[in-house]
Amino acid sequence: MTEQSSATDTTTVTARPGAGIGLGALGVLAFSMSLPATRVAVHTLDPWFVAFGRAVGAALLAAAYLRLTRAPRPTPGQWRRLAVVALGVVVGFPLFTSLALTTQTSAHGAVVVTVLPAMTAVFAVLRAGERPPPLFWLASAAGLALVLAFLATGGSMRGTLSLADLFLLAAVVLCGLGYAEGGVLARQLGGARTICWALLLSLPVTIPVTAVAAAAHPPRDGAAGWTAFGYLTLVSMFLGFFAWYAGLARGGIAKVGQIQLVQPVLTLLWSALLLGEAITPATVAVAGAVLACVVLIQRTRGAVRPRDYTPPHPEQAVQR
Repeated sequence: MTEQSSATDTTTVTARPGAGIGLGALGVLAFSMSLPATRVAVHTLDPWFVAFGRAVGAALLAAAYLRLTRAPRPTPGQWRRLAVVALGVVVGFPLFTSLALTTQTSAHGAVVVTVLPAMTAVFAVLRAGERPPPLFWLASAAGLALVLAFLATGGSMRGTLSLADLFLLAAVVLCGLGYAEGGVLARQLGGARTICWALLLSLPVTIPVTAVAAAAHPPRDGAAGWTAFGYLTLVSMFLGFFAWYAGLARGGIAKVGQIQLVQPVLTLLWSALLLGEAITPATVAVAGAVLACVVLIQRTRGAVRPRDYTPPHPEQAVQR
């Protein structure tokens, strides 16, 4: 970074209803193929390599982007927020989905991801200091109960959650946290710089893990696996977040978050078309029921007003 670019940009992105819908839709379209691509990649590549290697590859692209745009460095407070973003979307979601999809289908994973909009809304409420009505929590609990019931009855351990199911649930929780935190931070940094700085911040973790995974299980040849890995690196971990975080910043986390409702449906379609996975009536029914709960969650949240809350302002510190 140059001396002139080291001052943190204090321009904020204001929330404008409707302005981020198109960007959010592009992000959801990009993410909808993440589970099928991960399923393909882990057939020939170690899941730890898939999870962390794509973050390393995306971080190289991020470094080039930040240098070309002469992006200012984040402030200490923004670095702390970026650490949360990195935990959720750079490390948590890729790792736990990669581990889960070594034994589970992407169609099964899509049902669990159906509750992701609810998780995003919950963390957005917590980050915005809002006081949701009881109906919000009832709908959220109902959606989670449906997913847990589906996993318990359909899991490989007969009536109990499998380890893969627990991995998927952990992925959804961490991803919702990373989405909400990143959406707030993108109003200060912009969507592209938010994910780019988070990727760079993760390098002390992602590089060693990638190296150890590659040494322990050398990556094998296979056009399908490497193509899927390339998609996860370029689109799921990099370009998709440019649109997604920009959409959250411009249109509001609650409003744009509703677009996630179509993501599990798209994932089910990709799973059937690209992987030939069977979509059972039970899977469709559970996904539909959870979607109904999430719609109710989003609608109740939209009526909530923050109480005693002041939006965060960019910090004025200058780093040299």
